[in-house]
This record gives sequence, structure tokens and C-alpha cells, in this order.
Amino acid sequence: MEEKTPVQRAGSYLQLLTTREFGLMEETIPALVQAAGQRFGDASAIEDGERRFSFGELAAAGLAAGRAFRAAGLQRGERAAIWAPNYSEWIVAAIGIQSAGGVLVPLNTRLKAGEAAYVLGTSGAKILCTVSDFLGVDYAAEIQKQDLPELEQIITFRGSSAGAQTWEDFLSGGEAVPTATIEAEIAALTGDDLSDILFTSGTTGKPKGVMTAHGQNLKAFECWSGFVGLREGDRYLIVNPFFHAFGYKAGWVSAIMRGATILPQVTFDVPEILARIGPDRITMLPGPPTIYQTILAHPDLEKYDISSLRLAATGAAAIPVELIRQMHDKLGFTTVLTGYGLTETCGVVTMCREGDDAETIATTSGRPVPDVEVRLVDTEGNDVATGEPGEVIVRGYNVMRGYFNNPEETAATIDADGFLHTGDIAVADADFNLRITDRIKDMFIMGGFNCYPAEIENALYDSGLVAQVAVIGVPDKRMGEVGMAFVVPAPGSDISPASVVAWSRENMANYKVPRYVELVDSLPTNASGKVTKFVLRERAEKILDTQE
Repeated sequence: MEEKTPVQRAGSYLQLLTTREFGLMEETIPALVQAAGQRFGDASAIEDGERRFSFGELAAAGLAAGRAFRAAGLQRGERAAIWAPNYSEWIVAAIGIQSAGGVLVPLNTRLKAGEAAYVLGTSGAKILCTVSDFLGVDYAAEIQKQDLPELEQIITFRGSSAGAQTWEDFLSGGEAVPTATIEAEIAALTGDDLSDILFTSGTTGKPKGVMTAHGQNLKAFECWSGFVGLREGDRYLIVNPFFHAFGYKAGWVSAIMRGATILPQVTFDVPEILARIGPDRITMLPGPPTIYQTILAHPDLEKYDISSLRLAATGAAAIPVELIRQMHDKLGFTTVLTGYGLTETCGVVTMCREGDDAETIATTSGRPVPDVEVRLVDTEGNDVATGEPGEVIVRGYNVMRGYFNNPEETAATIDADGFLHTGDIAVADADFNLRITDRIKDMFIMGGFNCYPAEIENALYDSGLVAQVAVIGVPDKRMGEVGMAFVVPAPGSDISPASVVAWSRENMANYKVPRYVELVDSLPTNASGKVTKFVLRERAEKILDTQE
């Protein structure tokens, strides 16, 4: 992909393509699926236990599902939701919703029924695909206890539940709709039509529905999958949940785009994942850093055949340098790339590139992808100097269309010049590779000094004392705020809170040293594998209350 020379100033970066906008001919996800059916034919598209689809069969299944959703009354622009784990039916249903012209609303599988009802009610979803039993919960039964007047139909992918229709019966209802009707709908869809509404985690308030369109998503992940090196014949174990952009767009959409085989993983179970890699010949295993940290800490790692692994892609506020080294040396990945994105930018802002040196890959999230403008600004909105921290703001094709039915929050996030304000703090090097240092909301101030938890976490991880660590700021009468570190000890290490503090005093500025250290067996994470710091803040409050 030929690119123009970057337009770069201190604190800003824009790189434009010289060739056509991007390599795909298709403008929508349903059109992509149909084209992949022609392009890759009998090659394996999905392997989900006994449920298997070639690319041709997946294209046909998408049309059949589209007929069923249209028969159920779903019209262009109307919303249909999926609340289920990583099943092959999830993919087929999503393709079907979009093939009927509908807008996909994925729901986090960790939501309780009341939380799921908020998303369904806010989005106005008229159809819900879910499950009758996942981790001991009948999702279909639980959602029927909620007041959702706009929800007209509930479908269960596997098993049955009173008041819900089985997936098989739902599909049979589509026989009343001609295939040509859905083919015409797909042909009429454009890249500007909404593809999905993904709701943010809601850790700082009520979840907000992020609206994105088909064309911007396909452009973003044609770019992402190209930089990562995903290719035809790769075998892609998708651990990241389908309700998240990482499992959905960087996951099965990218796999279909490149002709890779999708192998869904229902839950994050390290022994199960390790046991699958060899027999399933897994080549692609992306995820947040916690996934690789947990695998590396597994006591029986050496007993498993992981020699097929080739590609890894990760990203977070900070990636420990040592983790990248161990992913190469101990897990055997040939390619490990880092990137940065958020739901409001289709999941893509910056990427490392093939050929970047190891230090760039290990210590940065790469530089902006082509046709996306990125600036680092201070609190007054001015570009910061190279090497100085600033908030990341983004403008380009990847920026969301807004928050669904929430113009106030949209206006507060996207300014009058079209820049989306991410709330993330970063430092850029001379080539504008970004080092994401933290979230603005996670920063705490100790005695007048700005403390960035991710910077402290990175240092502690590099110490070799810890397998995982999360740092938060807690109130302090004298200093305003001080650090509290939640530490999972490294296998075989004999550490104490005092030894962690002692190491910190020797290796970092005094104001960065955690005042409190709690040793824990594990860190709380969401279904995407990210540490849920609001849970740690609740724990910290209880801990400090008992010490007063």
C-alpha cells in the first residue's frame, strides 16, 4: 500500500494514501461475505466443534439468516441484538441482521438482565438472539422479566427457553422470503449505512451507543489486517468476545476479509486454549496483554505444543517490554505488533508496521494509520512538543457517527472541527509513534506531581517480581492522593508488600512509589480481558476503611 509522505508537525500527524482509498471492492459487511464465498469457495471459514462452514456455505447461511430476519419484520435501519458467547451462530446471525439492512447491537455476556435491558431499551432493539444456558444462566428467561415493550421476539441459538423461539425454527420462517429479496437489500446497502451500535462499558456512567457504518469499518480493518499480516489459510483462534470490536471487527470480519479460518473460543480458559493450539494448528492469537501474561504464567506451559503460533496483536495503555520479549522467546510468535484504538474510532487509530524495530513495537502503539489525523494537545487545545504528554484527539474516516440518540454526549466528545477527544494521554517520538501513558481519568496527583498508573505498572512488571499488576490512586489527607498497587506475584517469587515498596523506592521517583500494596491471586477483568479498575477502587475503599 503506497502512502504519501506524512504531513507532520510537533504534536500532530496525518498520512494520506496515494492509491485508491483501500483495496476492497465491497462497501458493506454482507457484500464482503458474499464476495468471500466466491473468492475462497470451499476453504474452511468457521470451525466451531461439529458446526463447520466453508466460505461458500457461510455466504449461503448469511442469506438464509437475512431472509429469517426480514420474515420476522426487521427493516433497514432497525436494530437487532445478540447477547451470547462466541458461537458460530453469533456470526451467522450478525451477517443475517446486516443482510436484511438491520443494525447489529452486540451485548456484553457479563451483563446482568437489568443492564442488558438498558442497552436493549436504549437502542430500541426489536429482536434479540441469545442463549438458554450460559454459565448456568438462562439469558432468554431472565430478559423476559424486564420491561421492554419494543422487543418483539427472542431467539435462542442453542437449547430452548419458554417464550423464545429456537434458532432452527427461526431460520425455517425465512423460507417465506425469497432469496432475491435479501440479495437486493445487500445490493442497495452503501458504505454510509450503519452497520452496528456498540455500547461502551459504562464504567464512568450509563453506557453510550457508538454508531459506526459499514464502509468505515471495512476500511479500518482492511488496513489493520494488512499491517498485522493476516492471510489466506491462517487459523485464527478468536478469544476476544464477539460483542467487542476486537473479537468482531478485528476478529471474524477480518478473517472473512483475508480468507482465514475462524475458530471461536467461548471462554478464556488458559488450559483449554493451550490444548487447542497444537491440534487446531492455530497461527493467529491476538488479545489484550492480560491474555499473554496469564498464558506465560501457566505452570504447565512447556507441556503444550504451541509451535504453530505466528501472529499476535495486542494493545493497552502500556505494554511491558519484557512481555513482548517473552511472547517472541517463550511463546514463539514470529510477528508481535501493537496498536491502539477505541470503540469510538472503529477500534483503530495507530498501528506498528512490518519492519518496525523491536523497540518501537515493544514501547509504542505505532503511528496513525493512513487517512487518520492524530494530534496530542494540552488542556488548552494546543499541540504539545515532541516528547511531551498530551491528550490524543483523532479526526478521519474512522471516527464514529455519534452516540445513538445522545447528541449532548456526542457534542462533548467530537468538537466543532471534527476531532474526537479520546481522554487518553500519550507521548509521541520524532516519528510520531505514540506511547499511550494513561487515561486522563486514571491519572492521580500526589503532592502536586502527576502520576500515571500505567507507567508505574510497566516498571513493576519489568522488575520480574510480578505476573500482573494494576495501580490506582487513593485519597490521602496529606498528599491528596497516593498509589495503591494490586499485585499478582510472579510464579515462584517470594515477595511481600514491603519488598515491592522497597524495590519501587530503589527504581522509581519517590512520588511514583505505591503507598499501599495488596497481594492478590488475580486481577478483576471484563470479558475483553481488560482490568476493571473501578472494581479495584471499590476494594481499595473497603481496605482503607478497615485501616482507619
